[in-house]
Amino acid sequence: MRTPHRAGRTALAGSTALMLALAAAPAAVAHPAAGHRSAGSLVLVGGGLKDDNDQVYGEIVDRAGGKGHARIGVLTAASVPESQDPNAGDPATCSNSACNGAYYADLFTRHGAADAEWIPVDIDHVTEADSDRVVAQVNSMTGFFFGGGDQYRYVTSLLHGSAHTDSKVLAAIRAKLADGAVVAGSSAGAQIAAGADMITGGDSYEALRYGSAPGYFDDASKLGYLPEGGFGFLRSGLLDTHTGTSGREGRSLRLAADTGHQRVYALEENTALVVEHPGSPDETMRVVGPQGLAVFDLRHARVTRHDGGWSLTGATYDYLTDGDRYEPRRWRVRPASDKKRLHPQDRTPVPANHDVFYSLANDNGVPYSFLGTARALAQSAEQRQATATTFESGPRFTVTFDRNRHFTPLTDDGRTADTLIGMTVSITRN
Repeated sequence: MRTPHRAGRTALAGSTALMLALAAAPAAVAHPAAGHRSAGSLVLVGGGLKDDNDQVYGEIVDRAGGKGHARIGVLTAASVPESQDPNAGDPATCSNSACNGAYYADLFTRHGAADAEWIPVDIDHVTEADSDRVVAQVNSMTGFFFGGGDQYRYVTSLLHGSAHTDSKVLAAIRAKLADGAVVAGSSAGAQIAAGADMITGGDSYEALRYGSAPGYFDDASKLGYLPEGGFGFLRSGLLDTHTGTSGREGRSLRLAADTGHQRVYALEENTALVVEHPGSPDETMRVVGPQGLAVFDLRHARVTRHDGGWSLTGATYDYLTDGDRYEPRRWRVRPASDKKRLHPQDRTPVPANHDVFYSLANDNGVPYSFLGTARALAQSAEQRQATATTFESGPRFTVTFDRNRHFTPLTDDGRTADTLIGMTVSITRN
């Protein structure tokens, strides 16, 4: 288990195994320019995608041609390769790119795909990313799914590592997306869809205390990012995953502020962000699944640095749930038709929250997360402001949630705040 506190501060280019694979980087295809219109779509999941999530798997299969027609190419290069898996020979316990590829292929078939196949590119087989045979396999598919693991392995295997140029396989997938295919991914498989400043790791408290740095770090608590980004399928905002479960709202806001991004899409687990026409002015989004999507708007946020500290005030926080839509060009949430404005009735105080980002140092757990405090405030008939703090106290950071005059809570049962529109969030150092 990794330590919750800071270990080293030395930047590394990645693990030795990843770097060895960089040696075989042939001539490559450059990224298309931003603004390239795509006829296809993205289905990005914040990790933790459950096998029985018919809603999300069904969305992917439908967009790939429907049951009995969809042909899904599965890419699992973010997993460790067989050569690094001590259980590679045991189908019951293996956890490597090949056996994970077979697992997802079977899962998609069970969810109605006519065919699902592993695309055999990983750290053990980097040269296959420029194989005409594998490109032909890609061209026979109508959709693609990128599994989880470490997104930097996708950089190594499909972007020629430090060259950061498209392999033939990635160029073929990019062309299929432009022609109407669906590209899906979960956890690292969603993160790799990001544009500039793709997150490579980090915890919220460490991020708020020390800030971010470009690179890939063995210290998993350090907020790192890759300036060149991932595949660049989604460029209208910074992208993060496992948001609520791992308390990553803090790191998302810090990285956005550090790198000049005005918007963050923070994905929840087992829930998808479906993106139509990614990378174009017509880009639109919809949330599918049991949890939600946080969208942070930093256009009017202010960052203050003093005495080695850092604070942020005035970020706007929207939280979208199943059926809600978002229009990036207009910075606008379009709620699902079955949701109505909530008229708060709760007169109890918003519960105290002393671990707003789910610290690894807290073994006792907490009753309320970042989202929990925001929702409790939205349901309060008395309070217009609530605070929550980090578990760590050296220094401690306080998150302040404000219900300003533009704030709108929405509900589908008349009692619970499901969707939040226009809450203001600030983070200060105590």
